[in-house]
Amino acid sequence: MEMEKIARWTFVAVVIIAIVMGLVVGSMADVATFHTADTNVMDATAYVVLVMLILGIVVGLISVTSKDVMPFLVGAIALVVVGTSTVWSALTLKSQLYLLYYWATDIVSFIAAFAAPAAVIIAIRSLLAIEKAK
Repeated sequence: MEMEKIARWTFVAVVIIAIVMGLVVGSMADVATFHTADTNVMDATAYVVLVMLILGIVVGLISVTSKDVMPFLVGAIALVVVGTSTVWSALTLKSQLYLLYYWATDIVSFIAAFAAPAAVIIAIRSLLAIEKAK
């Protein structure tokens, strides 16, 4: 039971980190001369993604119980699909909306960077459990 609480709070913390860093990095991209191609923006994005990947690996290894596998995987798939889609590109049609575009894409991308490695590890653990049960 204690591990479930830790997992829940870890996920909440990751979402908060993703939102805050998405707002920060998105704001950096909006004011930078070359927007997302600016080296400072690229460096900040790379570090945030690295932290999210590490947290995703940790959560994937220690936290999700067998009853939570299916909802977690469905949610992770949805996040990865939205994170890699161009649904937000309509916001770039007006220059006044660029900031919203950067915020939306960064926040969703950072959460997807957390969910993807966790989903891979959880899916592998599930397949091994199915194979072991045979």
